[in-house]
Amino acid sequence: MITLKNILVATDFSVASNAALTYGRELARNFKATLHVLHVVDNMATAVYGAAGYVTSVPDLQQEIEDAARTRLNELLMDNDEPPLPTQRVLLTSHAPALSIVGYAQRERIDLIVVGTHGRGAVAHFLMGSVAERVVRTAPCPVLTVRHPEHDFIFADALVAIAKP
Repeated sequence: MITLKNILVATDFSVASNAALTYGRELARNFKATLHVLHVVDNMATAVYGAAGYVTSVPDLQQEIEDAARTRLNELLMDNDEPPLPTQRVLLTSHAPALSIVGYAQRERIDLIVVGTHGRGAVAHFLMGSVAERVVRTAPCPVLTVRHPEHDFIFADALVAIAKP
């Protein structure tokens, strides 16, 4: 029997991530698991600017970015359902999102990672890489990737009630 106690949804606040969060929420409810929602903020202190390769530290900008991300995480996790779903809001700062997601999953003994994928074409994928692909390759647990638009297997309660004999 599969038991899931900790489910991690990695979000970049995109439409694909929102679809992944829908899946993560439903899975967490069905398995009575804790939902961890993680966002990785780019570390501006390690960003390189200009042709000369200047490294700059902009603590005020970094703080603003982190505050905005924290606000968005809180908005994502407004849950009016009863009973409330146990959640952990996680904000990490890094220049390597996939590594941060996998590291968090290892430290917190996550049973399942749910990530959205943008479904970019082969050329864009080759040039930019894919956080979701790196997570799938290196994760310590199963990974569910959700592409938007996806084939829904999560239905509104009314549709489920109608479908039952």
